[in-house]
Amino acid sequence: MPLNDFDRRTFLRVGSLTLFGHLSFGEALRLQAASPLAAKAAKAKDLSVILIWCAGGMSQMETWDPKPTADEKYRGIFGVIPTNVNGIVIGEHLPMSAKVADQYTIIRSMTAKDSVHESAQAFMLTGHAPLPGLLYPAVGSIVANELPARNELPPYVLTGGAAAAWEQATFLGPKSNPFVAGNPNEENYRVRDLDLPLGVDWARVEQRKSLLTMADRYFRQFDTANVIDSMNTHYQTALNLISSPRAKKAFDIGAEPAAMRERYGRSGMGQGCLLARRLVESGVRFISVRGSGWDHHQEVFNTLSRANLPEFDRAFSALVEDLAQRGMLETTLVIVATEFGRTPEINVNAGRDHWPNAFSVVVAGGGIQGGRVIGQTDRNCFAVTERPVHVEEFLATVYVKLGIDFEKVYPTPIGRPVRTIDEPFEPVQELLG
Repeated sequence: MPLNDFDRRTFLRVGSLTLFGHLSFGEALRLQAASPLAAKAAKAKDLSVILIWCAGGMSQMETWDPKPTADEKYRGIFGVIPTNVNGIVIGEHLPMSAKVADQYTIIRSMTAKDSVHESAQAFMLTGHAPLPGLLYPAVGSIVANELPARNELPPYVLTGGAAAAWEQATFLGPKSNPFVAGNPNEENYRVRDLDLPLGVDWARVEQRKSLLTMADRYFRQFDTANVIDSMNTHYQTALNLISSPRAKKAFDIGAEPAAMRERYGRSGMGQGCLLARRLVESGVRFISVRGSGWDHHQEVFNTLSRANLPEFDRAFSALVEDLAQRGMLETTLVIVATEFGRTPEINVNAGRDHWPNAFSVVVAGGGIQGGRVIGQTDRNCFAVTERPVHVEEFLATVYVKLGIDFEKVYPTPIGRPVRTIDEPFEPVQELLG
């Protein structure tokens, strides 16, 4: 079989014979590297990614896929507003986002099966349905692992609280784990690991580093779980940040003009998006911005109109405008994603429940044409009626845009082959042109 004819399904058929059948793992990877997809990925642009992660389940009917003619028991109380693109309307509480609709594409036909928060988030952020005993690496960790670091800054950064299990590198190792930057909306915001401890100078740091190296040499003979390597990775990351003027500058959000900070909004999501722009400017490849939760089983309309949507609308529109004005949008892929949508039916608590059947994702920048809608749902938003987009298809698209082969197979610590994402799915061609 010619190498050019070696496709993913053939690769997986071969791989199902034994661990990798009659091929060694190295031979299988060599054939995989010769695939047309790998060649295409190698020609991709050098992009950064800002993921605005709306955990909890953003309601598609109140945002990107409003249904003003839905049956009364499904129709919400919000109206719709036109955007700056003829024929595209969105929810009335996104007025700022409506003004930059020519810069983004709405995918209204995302579809999945899992309606449980934890596993659905894991699926959306890794491309794998969770399995007992096996955690898969997050998209940001794949990016950190596959693409070379641009400088000493962490390639993968999270704003907000601690990383969830599905936001980490798992078997890829600690070097691909996210750097947690905290909440940049806090008063006197400071990032850990950017300053030496009180009373410690660089001479003492070098002494401690020498002692650590000596201790490592001795204890490594007893380290069967690679704990030392993990600790050294965190130590070296901290040391790089402390000694880096670039890192201090990138995380110094207080250096931004007051008017710019107000434009993004004084919220966790708003300042997170502003920090993300600063980090992209400084060479960080992947930033996940996390704000308030979107799990609205009660009072969905009050909560969205008073809190979530004003915060999101200001942050997202400011980010898109700011990147465009600085000439950075073409090389920055902005993604607004959530693990699933909300039910068409309004429950007895004036809320909407979990609904993976049909939901929306928005993408801007990264060379993607804006001012478009991909896919369609029915009148009441129960199901996708046109151009369904599965989670794996969407993630495959992101990987191709970044120049990462989504067909790549990784060995776990026990030698189990794991694909970058589940198959069989292809990228969304409408986003690759």
